[in-house]
Amino acid sequence: MRTISTPNAPAAIGPYSQAQISGNHLYTSGQIPLVPGTMELVTGPIEAQAEQVLKNLGAVLAAAGTGWDRVVKTTVFLADLADFAAFNAVYEKALGAAKPARSTVQVAGLPRGAKVEIELIAEV
Repeated sequence: MRTISTPNAPAAIGPYSQAQISGNHLYTSGQIPLVPGTMELVTGPIEAQAEQVLKNLGAVLAAAGTGWDRVVKTTVFLADLADFAAFNAVYEKALGAAKPARSTVQVAGLPRGAKVEIELIAEV
């Protein structure tokens, strides 16, 4: 296994890494809308939080030498499924032609009161 770490995504806020490569797959930890460097949570609507999460994941993908076109599966955790349509608009724009498999679930809460968290698996 190989640990992936980049200053272009938020540092882990617990005892875990941003991502691990095992074989030819990248497994990311969940990303919430933290701004790298400041570690401040992006506040505001789901769209702003989703954009930051996807930007963070893009940085982790780049650090691993891969990209959205190689993402196999994402798991999206939403604090409120009422945000599903607004989230989808941001997600589709960010991923472009990539259409990985995806699960979306509503959760009782997310770290630091975030509205969205995403983890993914990608080929490297």
